Amino acid sequence: MKNSNMNSYQNPLVERYASDEISYIFSPHFKFMTWRKFWVALAEAQKELGLDISESAISAMKATISDINFETAEQYEKDLKHDVMSHIKAWGDQLPEKARKIIHLGATSAFVTDNTELIQMKTGLKILLSRLNELLLTLRKLALENKSVPMLGFTHFQIAQPVTLGKRISLWLYEFYMDTKQILQLHNDLKIQGVKGTTGTMASFFTLFNDFEKPFILDNLVAKKMGFERTFPLTGQTYTRKSDYEIICALSGIGQSSSKFATDIRLLQHRGEVFEPFGSKQVGSSAMPYKRNPMKCERIVSLSRLLFSKPAEIADITANQWFERTLDDSALRRIIIPEAFLSADAILLLCLTVVNGLDIKYKIIQNNLKQSMPFLISEELIAKAFALGMSRQESHQIIRDSFFLSKETGKDLFELLKQNSILKSIIESSDSLLNPSNYIGLAPIQVEKFIADELDPFLDTIKDFATIKSKEILI
Repeated sequence: MKNSNMNSYQNPLVERYASDEISYIFSPHFKFMTWRKFWVALAEAQKELGLDISESAISAMKATISDINFETAEQYEKDLKHDVMSHIKAWGDQLPEKARKIIHLGATSAFVTDNTELIQMKTGLKILLSRLNELLLTLRKLALENKSVPMLGFTHFQIAQPVTLGKRISLWLYEFYMDTKQILQLHNDLKIQGVKGTTGTMASFFTLFNDFEKPFILDNLVAKKMGFERTFPLTGQTYTRKSDYEIICALSGIGQSSSKFATDIRLLQHRGEVFEPFGSKQVGSSAMPYKRNPMKCERIVSLSRLLFSKPAEIADITANQWFERTLDDSALRRIIIPEAFLSADAILLLCLTVVNGLDIKYKIIQNNLKQSMPFLISEELIAKAFALGMSRQESHQIIRDSFFLSKETGKDLFELLKQNSILKSIIESSDSLLNPSNYIGLAPIQVEKFIADELDPFLDTIKDFATIKSKEILI
């Protein structure tokens, strides 16, 4: 357990599942330190645009950015009931008068709260991209290694034509690729709120500068100082919550792909073909010592259900913003946004653990396919029988009746089919009839083409995210 306090509720997302990096982004320290960075950026930009702000005042602010006096802020909030004003006062207690008086100059609370949330989300997207990059590379390798390994295919979870293990892996790979493209675009396009004032009109900054252009320049200057190229062109006091909705929907997409992947692994593990990793001392059941339960994949599905609920919650917030802002979004957003990122991070970490430790039972895959091959050759038999003069309707009826009789009685299907002389001659003369590789179609080529034509060029665009380390998430 990360937290030693055993007398209060502990969020499992933080204590058990998500990474320290993603947890830190939504920590009080990161949040309030980022508030202070925004106040410094605002003061620097205002000074550059001509306001009477001394360099020594800004230096004093910078010197105490990370030295947050939490207890003092908490004491102020008991009386003020306002977190932003409490931190303004608490920081002011650490600063000389010339610095104290310029904190938050011309700004409203959303200047620090909304802008910081956008910083948290952009930084979170960066970490998720590093996870997705690793996941794509690992699945890519597995797909190519197994592109020609035949295995039983299913539709409706009923036996269907063979596929290859690599093709099935590439289906997981393709969905994660779609998620990564969307996350990358959101990361690259994400804007910052900037400095818009109480109702988004920049009125306070127009009063400060008595200039029509400087508030817009200030808006862009603060954004650039905080690592953003653009600001939202129009806001009320808060930026549009549709931006939150787009991001949360993309995170939900990660949950969808991960749940599909994990469910497939669970089904394959039931068939004895592919297993999630299992430690040498791991216990699958307290009562049944022989069990090897797919606990990691079950946890992926479970956490994904939590993530699926978030877009609906954000949609309700977005739809119920009153005019320039309302505060009934605040409490829920404090919960939704961190939980969405924490659960997405936890899910991807689990996916990486599963993929990196997949236990593939090639012999079982081969045996399962071999046992089912007699049920998969009907199209081939019909075609060959037609070439020998048997009508399609007749061969179809014989094969159908034999299939059902075989399943009901357990009799060997081929022996039943060989009661017809034409089908007997086909079965006994065709060495390739039961070769699974003759039934996998273009699966190996499909895997190669997708990776070469789409995935590899895209991976080149996200290679920088592969180098992200925990210390690099600091703004």
